[in-house]
Amino acid sequence: MERVVDFLKDRVAVAPDSPALSDSSGVAWSYADFDRASDDLAERLRAAGVQPTDRVLLLVENCAAAVAALHAAWKVGAVIIPFNARQTEGEVAKVIRHATPAAIVSTSHISADAAAHGTRLGSVEISGAFGTMMLASQASDPDADLDDVAVLLYTTGTTGDPKGVMLRHSSVRFGGMASSKLRRMVPEDVVYGVLPMSHVFGLISVLTGACYTGAHVQIEARFSAEKLHKAAMDGITIIPAVPQMHAMVMQYTKEQGMEKLGAPKLRYVSSGGAPLDPAWKRKAEAFYGLPLQNGFGMTETSSGASATDNPIGSPDISVGPVTPGTEAMIDVNAPGGNGADQGEVLVRGPHVMKGYYRNPEATAATLASDGWMRTGDLGKIDENNNLHILGRSKELIIHGGFNVYPPEVEAALNDHPQVIQCAVVGRTKDGDEEVLAFVQVADSDRPEVDDLRAFVKERLAGYKRPKHIVLATSLPAAPTGKLLKHKMIEVLGGDLP
Repeated sequence: MERVVDFLKDRVAVAPDSPALSDSSGVAWSYADFDRASDDLAERLRAAGVQPTDRVLLLVENCAAAVAALHAAWKVGAVIIPFNARQTEGEVAKVIRHATPAAIVSTSHISADAAAHGTRLGSVEISGAFGTMMLASQASDPDADLDDVAVLLYTTGTTGDPKGVMLRHSSVRFGGMASSKLRRMVPEDVVYGVLPMSHVFGLISVLTGACYTGAHVQIEARFSAEKLHKAAMDGITIIPAVPQMHAMVMQYTKEQGMEKLGAPKLRYVSSGGAPLDPAWKRKAEAFYGLPLQNGFGMTETSSGASATDNPIGSPDISVGPVTPGTEAMIDVNAPGGNGADQGEVLVRGPHVMKGYYRNPEATAATLASDGWMRTGDLGKIDENNNLHILGRSKELIIHGGFNVYPPEVEAALNDHPQVIQCAVVGRTKDGDEEVLAFVQVADSDRPEVDDLRAFVKERLAGYKRPKHIVLATSLPAAPTGKLLKHKMIEVLGGDLP
């Protein structure tokens, strides 16, 4: 069976001295250096008792050593569990109880949070070609059901315990190759790697795609609009990001007195993780001077399931056709569907997960016997076979008997020149659902709520307009930059009537 680590083997055979990884700690590795670092760490894992199909938990913030740890686990034949070190002690404990890892690796040199977790778990410091990290081992048993699995990614969800998504080696390889081909990556590319590698976008679309190609990934531990701006000016060629990151770098650049980025070598910019709206897309394209490509994917689909390949100025706000080799269909009779052309998006293909680890009930509820997977997203397919995402089925707001899709309301608000970004959620009250809007603005350029109300009144039917608009200088967000809608009312809704 071909495994993800074979991509690294191939690159070392072809171009061992070409740049592979650099990071904010000062590491600059060629592909040969990268291979040696992962070999060294693989020996440490074997010495700690890790066997094929054991699980290795990686408490991580982005760095080259973490990428070496991924490949070290794969060289041993183990299954890697990348988990963001900024998660709480309780969240880490849930994963440890569920996955029973044989080893826990912490990127202590780059992350105080990882170091704190490592110390609490009784880890010891180890050093080698990979740098300095922390390692703890514990009793565990190999699991033959994981023989073809490369990675377990735990979805955080809004309620209940997280689920471990099992992604096969073949799925991760497929996703990496698809990402590389979509972006037309070449070995000379420098890809900006700030999307967390504990998330499927950063792990597969960025890292695996670059390794397959032989490109160079410039890794950043945490997102900063200032650092992204500097990296773009210093010569990165590809920026994969989520809309919130684009919004923040656009705002930062504006505060520096510039309207456009003007990056000399930048050639490809993509957005994922949330629907686009036409006005915001036009702003972003004017800012970058490049087309903004959009896509759709999720943890359970090894990142990308569809993507655009549009010229600059295209009015298309779909997430494009499905990835070659995959399929999509619309269940118009699912909850939130209209019985005609809109409904839940189903996907099928080599990118789809094996299932949820140790959770056959959740697997059966998501994966059908014929391979179709329910995404939980509402969408439609247009006459050009482009997929449009209308929003999460669980986020659909039913106000006065009418369906309100949050992305449509967000698009209207984001068109306002003083709005950086926003999140629209529903709240049940008096037997109905209210539309609430949480809007990020700058203190130095703060609009009035009444101005925003008048603005959306011209763009939205009455039942879609927000009942309440809350202004804030920042919104709750995940490490990826993706807005956490389930946290909006809890964090910012204290003054709501």
